[in-house]
Amino acid sequence: MLPIQNFKDFISHNALFTANDKILLAVSGGKDSVLMAHLFKLAGFDFGIAHCNFSLRADESRRDESFVRMLAGALEVPFYVTHFKTKEYASKQRISTQMAARDLRYNWFEEIRGANDYSFVALAQHQDDAIETVLLNLTRGTGIAGLHGILPKRDKLIRPLLFLSREQINKIISNNNIDFVEDSSNLSTDYARNKVRLKVIPHLKEINPNLELTFAQNIQRFAETELVLQNAVSELKREVLIERKGIIHLSIDKIKALTPQRLLMFELLKPFGFSELVVVELLQALGKQSGTSFYSNTHRITIDRDDLILSPAKDEHQEIAFIHVNDKNVALRNHEIFMSFDDKPYFEKNTHKAFIDADKLLYPLVVRAWQSGDKFIPLGMKTHKKLSDFFIDEKVPLIEKNNIPVLINGNGEVIWLGGMRQDNRYKVTSTTKRVAIFDLK
Repeated sequence: MLPIQNFKDFISHNALFTANDKILLAVSGGKDSVLMAHLFKLAGFDFGIAHCNFSLRADESRRDESFVRMLAGALEVPFYVTHFKTKEYASKQRISTQMAARDLRYNWFEEIRGANDYSFVALAQHQDDAIETVLLNLTRGTGIAGLHGILPKRDKLIRPLLFLSREQINKIISNNNIDFVEDSSNLSTDYARNKVRLKVIPHLKEINPNLELTFAQNIQRFAETELVLQNAVSELKREVLIERKGIIHLSIDKIKALTPQRLLMFELLKPFGFSELVVVELLQALGKQSGTSFYSNTHRITIDRDDLILSPAKDEHQEIAFIHVNDKNVALRNHEIFMSFDDKPYFEKNTHKAFIDADKLLYPLVVRAWQSGDKFIPLGMKTHKKLSDFFIDEKVPLIEKNNIPVLINGNGEVIWLGGMRQDNRYKVTSTTKRVAIFDLK
């Protein structure tokens, strides 16, 4: 007899899906996924079956595909199958075969789900899989999220068998004479997960025969602890991450006051792709020379005097400098810009100098190279012009335009292309009370 009521109760308790949802089942042909398919059928849910042939085990892979195809036919549900060149993909991506198989199957599951109006993809992972995941994460290094391992529901993935252990699944399969196929690679210790499954967990169960229950309770505690942390971080974000015109400022004084500093700073910067190692290096550099930058794949964070400046890294490892109201000069690459003020506004026709209405400046100013999408209103004109078009009109060679310093106001607007043209919006006029003079050397 199959545990239908326990199955339904677990789905309901964890709000995995509703009776009106259509579910795509990932079925390999092994005990776990075959049992899941039978439970879905007996429970009366609307579902289809998807099978991946990774082309890794020759005749055995073909046997698995044939078995799952027959299972879908017997259960009278839609069947989807695909064939991957897994080793070729792994070689091209320079990743392990296991990681390649994971990427390929999850991407394909999502394609099939979206194209055929399935609400979720169901994976047949159970309590022992959750234990293995936690142990592997601990071995490799992990945060709180790694301690709770796999969750019953995350995004479009659901795991309706997490109420069962491997031993319970084996007994159900045996007692009900349910057919399945065995993956011979599950017995190989070439894979890290199999080593944990075959060599580590049996010894742990000698110490604690109720290991599955203990880990299930621990995983629940870790998941709740993560929820508390995320709520605290959400509150902290509103206090620490201050956005101004697409640029995020983080007060260095507030960062220094964080406790525990390393954990909270990592959680604040994790959504922007920063690794824990980079966060540690950043914290060690606080209080050092302004202008030092740290990078993720998508963002750059730069140490300023009082703030950290977080912005999208449009150009990888692009140099940047800040100008504050009391600065006399700033250097960037082989350029140096000197700044002075005069209470008697005046203007010189000199491309190496910019004469700016000082009351329109918002500090800190930024000096950097041009970026795609930059635009300004050239002095003497009334409409915007992309810097890329301006460079073309002025016949500026590629190697030179990347070396031209661009002065940016605190609101993100271009003030001046150093040595070329300033922006018309910031020019000295009859109403100007004080002029800021920028001199490029």
